[in-house]
Amino acid sequence: MEKKNLVQYIYGIADNALILGQRLSELCGHGPSLETDIALTNISLDLLGQTRSYYQYVALLEGEGKTEDDIAFLRTERQYKSVLLVEQPNTDFAYVITRQFLFDAFHLALLEKLQHSKDDTLNAIARKAIKEVSYHLRFSGDWVKRLGDGTDISKQKVQEAVNMLWTYTDELFHLTEADSEAVAEGIGVDVSQLKEDYYGKVKELLEEATLEIPESKYFQKGGKQGIHTEHMGYLLADLQYMQRAYPNMKW
Repeated sequence: MEKKNLVQYIYGIADNALILGQRLSELCGHGPSLETDIALTNISLDLLGQTRSYYQYVALLEGEGKTEDDIAFLRTERQYKSVLLVEQPNTDFAYVITRQFLFDAFHLALLEKLQHSKDDTLNAIARKAIKEVSYHLRFSGDWVKRLGDGTDISKQKVQEAVNMLWTYTDELFHLTEADSEAVAEGIGVDVSQLKEDYYGKVKELLEEATLEIPESKYFQKGGKQGIHTEHMGYLLADLQYMQRAYPNMKW
C-alpha cells in the first residue's frame, strides 16, 4: 500500500478520536455531577491517548522529523479527515451523550475488525483501545436509556438530540479512496459492511430507551474529504492556539 494512502487511512480513524476527545475536554468541570464529569474527562483522555498512538505511527511513516504534536496541532482544517458527527458542539448533556453513543457504537465495531488488520501497529492499537471503547459504549448507552426513559424533560431533550445528530451517522460508513485501498490490502476495515449491524443495534437501544427512530433519509457528509461544518474552525482555534502562538514551544 502506498505510504501516503496509509497515512490518509490512519487520519480517517485517528482524527475522529482527536476531535471528539477535544470536544469532551471542553466539559471538564462542567458535568451535571462529579461522577459524570470525571467519567467524560476520562473518556476524553482515552481518546486522546489513542490519537497519540495513531499519530506516532504516522510520524514514523512520514519521517522528516515530524512528531505527533506537529500532526495534531499544525494541520489546517481541510487536512483533518474526521466525520462531521464528532465536531458537533456540546449543546447540552443529552446532546453530548447522544453524540457519544452514536459514535461509540461505530467505534467499537470498527476496532473489533481492525484488531485483525495485517498491519501490526494498527491491530496492536485496536486491541488496546477496544477495552476502553467497550466501556465508552456501555457508559453512553446506559445514559441514553436513563434520559429517554426518565423525566418528560430528559426524554424531550434526548429525542431532540437523536433527531439532530441522526443526519451525521451515514457518513461513518462511507469509503474514501484510501479506505478502499487499505481494505484491498487487508490493512483496513470495510466500514460499509458495518452499517446494517450498527443501525440494528442503535435502533434496539433507542427503542429500549422509549425513543423514536428518526425517519429522515437525508444525511450530511463531507468530513472525510476535509469539508467540515462551521464548528470545526472554532474547535481548532482552541486546540491549536498554544502551538500557533508559540511555535516550537516545549513543555
